[in-house]
Amino acid sequence: MSDCLARLHEGLRRLDLATRPVHPDTEAALRRRWDELPDHVKHDGQCLGRRTAGCEGTHGVFPRCNLACTPCYHSGDANRVRVDGAHTLVEIDRQMAYLREQRGPGQYAQLIGGEVTLLDPDDHAEALLLMRRHGRKPMSMSHGDFDYEYLERMALAPDGSPRFSQLSFAGHFDSMMFGRRGARRVEDERELNPHRRRFCEIFQRLEREHGVKHYLAHNMTVTPRNLGQVAEVVRDCRDMGFRMFSFQPAAFIGNANRWKDDYEDVTAERVWAEVERGAGGHLPWNAFQIGDERCNRTAYGVYVGDRYVQLLDDRDPRDLEVRDAFLEAFGGMDFEAPHLVPRLARVFAAYPRGVPILLRWMRRFLRRAGLPRLLRHGARPITFVMHSFMDAKDVRPAWDLLQRGEMSDDPRVRATQERLQSCSYAMSHSESDMLVPACAQHSVLDPQENLELMKRLPLEEVASR
Repeated sequence: MSDCLARLHEGLRRLDLATRPVHPDTEAALRRRWDELPDHVKHDGQCLGRRTAGCEGTHGVFPRCNLACTPCYHSGDANRVRVDGAHTLVEIDRQMAYLREQRGPGQYAQLIGGEVTLLDPDDHAEALLLMRRHGRKPMSMSHGDFDYEYLERMALAPDGSPRFSQLSFAGHFDSMMFGRRGARRVEDERELNPHRRRFCEIFQRLEREHGVKHYLAHNMTVTPRNLGQVAEVVRDCRDMGFRMFSFQPAAFIGNANRWKDDYEDVTAERVWAEVERGAGGHLPWNAFQIGDERCNRTAYGVYVGDRYVQLLDDRDPRDLEVRDAFLEAFGGMDFEAPHLVPRLARVFAAYPRGVPILLRWMRRFLRRAGLPRLLRHGARPITFVMHSFMDAKDVRPAWDLLQRGEMSDDPRVRATQERLQSCSYAMSHSESDMLVPACAQHSVLDPQENLELMKRLPLEEVASR
């Protein structure tokens, strides 16, 4: 009898865990992240510590790239490190295990370094599978200059069956990149449109032929030379198949030999204004904030025909009420995890006032989108994002002081420290029991890491094989 009761208790415990809206490890990680945040970012729209612990990225796993970017956020020695699949997999396993321990399951993680497609397709696939085994949602970060044959070999097992139900990739395309096949040097962003379209088309072909779905993001570094073309890129590329457009104002970080312009003129306000001009209207980045507003802006919406419709308008108090209710009710719930229906049921059972709030929002959204247009064109979700990196000369002293537990009296250094403390994009360092903000990784740690990797993985060994 006692054995039956024990089995029943264990079964109920597993059922409760499987249908809980938020995994307990994620809940604990969110509480820790909220407690770590500086007070200036603890406001109603803040998602860090409430919705997500932040994005994650790999480091030191394959620093080498076969294109040249201006600027390039990697140190000057990155291209002197050999790409080695065995090293990549060992490092990813170690880094992802620590991230799972610190942040719980269901977090987004970038497979990033130099160029990911320099990995053997099987090693690339195994890297993604490793990340998934540790509860991450991986996205491969690429310059997009690879063939369908590579993608197919990576996506399919040796027996021809799909290894994945869906792949997430980000393709980086901008006119400050040199060496792309068929466009080694371009003067205008529009010259890259055939390459952007081809990138989307090979994933569409993979889905047609093998049923592997995809989520594609478009990354673009913005400098004084292409700032005025941002709006054109949005208009030209919004129908190609990208689900996200991410823009990074250039910063003085990484390889100093690749700094070609005065990047101080490329402010967040100027870049976002160009993104809005391309989208055709207001992009409500104040609805949800992820980290410090000096670093990140995010706007969620859908295209209905050629018109962009915001999911939430940050100028409408009723929509901000929806945001507040969403964060209160769902918290860090993973909508892609199994057992979605029972988890949703538990949310609405615990938060019944969410139903009328949701219905009122749906009416407002239908009015904004226009029901006839929505029925005729459907809705295509597209997210607009901007990430503003910081200059290395500011990050180094700020990070050094933070490591000593000190806050600077210098306004510029202190502002950098605040942004580092609020960072939404971190790298795993289990050897020092630390999650390192990306700007500190690129400004402080990458140069030394790459010097050590040059000794362990020297390029000369490639020629001797």
